[in-house]
Amino acid sequence: MTHRYGRRTALGLAGAALAAPVSKACAQGPGAIRIVVPFAPGGSTDAVARLASVGLSQRLGQPVVVENRSGAAGAIGTEAVVRAAPDGQTWLLTFDSHAVLPALLPNLGFDLTRDLDPVMLIGGAPYVIACRPDRPFQDLAGLVAAAKAKPDAVSYGSTGNGTIGHLTMMLLQSRTGARMPHVAYRGGGLAVNDTVAGHVDVMIGSAALLAPHIAGGSLRAVAQFGPARLPALAQVQTADEAGFPGLQAEAWWGVFAPAGTPAPLVARMNAALRESLSEQRVRKQMEETQAARLVLSDPPALQAFVERQVATWGAVVRENAIRPD
Repeated sequence: MTHRYGRRTALGLAGAALAAPVSKACAQGPGAIRIVVPFAPGGSTDAVARLASVGLSQRLGQPVVVENRSGAAGAIGTEAVVRAAPDGQTWLLTFDSHAVLPALLPNLGFDLTRDLDPVMLIGGAPYVIACRPDRPFQDLAGLVAAAKAKPDAVSYGSTGNGTIGHLTMMLLQSRTGARMPHVAYRGGGLAVNDTVAGHVDVMIGSAALLAPHIAGGSLRAVAQFGPARLPALAQVQTADEAGFPGLQAEAWWGVFAPAGTPAPLVARMNAALRESLSEQRVRKQMEETQAARLVLSDPPALQAFVERQVATWGAVVRENAIRPD
């Protein structure tokens, strides 16, 4: 599908986004700018939004408020942005489950391409399985062996039904024959809390979400699903290394606007995001604390990326007949 940015001259928009630094003279209108995060507080998407918000407020000359609207794998908060006025006052900062929505919710009340304009692919981080240090699972092979030895006895938590973490675990089970009951949470913070408390045996979440807890000793990494080991998890095997080739999954964060948001406002937000997330302090926190690989793309690159993600993970949803809670 050809996106409206083709008609708006995508190259001109991308060039504007990379232009001179944003100043307060570029403020987008009166009142606070809303960044809607369609997940509960405490997760990686919430953390990224709050990291960006201070710099955005400085560059756009307006207060920037992060609004958490969780539920339905991100669909509730996303629809709130779809229904918002395209005036540059409301933006969506969402997670990888965004690309799963069309397959997960067949009666979705909006279209990802038609009803949202892409702004920026911020970056990504591999998914990681982690457990409490007192759990016996030392690596992915050990986890699978335990789950096969006692079907339905080893539980796992995720940040929501139909999220990429959940779909990754479905792929792992379908390839190995293991059976692990799934506990879906409405955000990463809730899943971490229950894993640390021992209410679930393991959880799968982005490295951005889990790295601080692993570094702090409250969780231990079992496996990572990126194409290569993260420096922060240098002792932890990738799924490929553990004997599960081709099983890769990375979390990502993207920013979108309500459809019809004027191209200059989209370009301005893209530039403000790029500058805010490129600050040395913020970049360090993203790359080290959040374990993220920054991309900071232009709008057309995000659109192409999302289309690939929709094709890949939508197939997993359909093949497993996954539906939201």
